Amino acid sequence: MIRLHHCPGTRSMRVLWLLYELAVDFDLEVYPFDKTLRSEAYLKLNPAGRVPALELDGHVIRESGAMIQVLCERFDPRGLGRPLGHKDHMAWLDWIHFAETVSAHCANLTQQHLMLREDHMRSPIIMKLEAARLGKTLAAIEARLESAYLLGSGFSAADVAVGQAVYMAKHFVHLDATPKVAAWFDVIAAREAFQAALPGDDGLYGQDFYAPWPVE
Repeated sequence: MIRLHHCPGTRSMRVLWLLYELAVDFDLEVYPFDKTLRSEAYLKLNPAGRVPALELDGHVIRESGAMIQVLCERFDPRGLGRPLGHKDHMAWLDWIHFAETVSAHCANLTQQHLMLREDHMRSPIIMKLEAARLGKTLAAIEARLESAYLLGSGFSAADVAVGQAVYMAKHFVHLDATPKVAAWFDVIAAREAFQAALPGDDGLYGQDFYAPWPVE
């Protein structure tokens, strides 16, 4: 039994995308990005009150990188995964966990632009700094991207993990300065599984781009 607990447009989207790529049967529980995640029922699944949470055969996994690794090991180790002994195994793991480096800056910017409801709570300096830091993570991808996908051995769950992080990043940083990243993202975003995982009108982001506020 597989059940994903998901908020549209958040980090849990990367696991949803992967499940569609794997073409396995799963149940999907969709939550609004609000106090529902702090309900007693949900906190029993994930005491941090965050998504995703993945129920798999009586176990609960709470970190998206771990979910990706476990799902690939179980269902597609030599397709979307790169098992121990494969020449790209270490790079595959490195990319999967680098996705969280990108997402951490996205989370800080999401908090500044969306979660802090009053203007006086927001900081134009933090917006500018975090957007710059996020841009550096994209530049790091640009510097390593030497083929159509992140790994020379082809499309993998590494593209899913980092691709979803870049999907979030595009709401705060334009890809003009990273043309290889932009071209790579266009390719993976055209995949049927990515399109299926996209949020509808209930997504986290209400607009396509959030520019840093000017610093006075």
